[in-house]
Amino acid sequence: MPHWLQLMADSLPALLWAGLIFTIPLTLLSFTLGLALGLVTAVVRLFAPAPFAAVARFYVWVIRGTPLLVQLFVIFYGLPSMGILLDAFPAALIGFTLNIGAYSSEIIRAVISSVPRGQWEAAYSIGMSWSQAMRRTILPQAGRVAVPPLSNTFISLVKDTSLAAAITVPELFQTAQRIVATSYEPLILYIEAALIYLVMSSVLSALQGKLEQRFARYGGFLEARASSSSPTSSSASAPTPC
Repeated sequence: MPHWLQLMADSLPALLWAGLIFTIPLTLLSFTLGLALGLVTAVVRLFAPAPFAAVARFYVWVIRGTPLLVQLFVIFYGLPSMGILLDAFPAALIGFTLNIGAYSSEIIRAVISSVPRGQWEAAYSIGMSWSQAMRRTILPQAGRVAVPPLSNTFISLVKDTSLAAAITVPELFQTAQRIVATSYEPLILYIEAALIYLVMSSVLSALQGKLEQRFARYGGFLEARASSSSPTSSSASAPTPC
């Protein structure tokens, strides 16, 4: 077996274990908490009084206007100067949650705003309260539209967790760095880490496609494309010979 292939085979269990123990939990927890934070932020910006909406806008402005790596450094290395000490994993979790919350809030705000006003009026006309209308009428419709952009955000988060290596979280990429420090084979190890991220992203992209098909709205692009490519529709659209 070639040396490079043997090195990849020997390091694969350690890389997969780091991904299983740190990368995947960090991704799932950050996305779940960030999505909840994004929903609250979007609702505050759309419906809360002006002072609360201004605070939400300021939070989104700060997070979207600064690099994620800088945010992680401020939380992990900067807060101790104020007496706030955090371990690496909680610091990374807070940083990613705040970042996902800001970006997802813009997605959620946009999809809620895209629901026609008539849907609100219809919900109120049958006696629903604001919370009932939001929960039973608006969010189900907005959720379908939000699936593609939120799925893209989740896939990006899987790759962005590699930045946690900069604050000593022993996730997949930092594990690769540690192996490089002993093997002195950076090209092979970093390519292997990249391939693992590529496989995870490819699997998630395939799941995203299935999810989009499941939640595609009636009369949308997917249905139109499917109907136009079906034999029955093709024969129906073909001109009748004289």
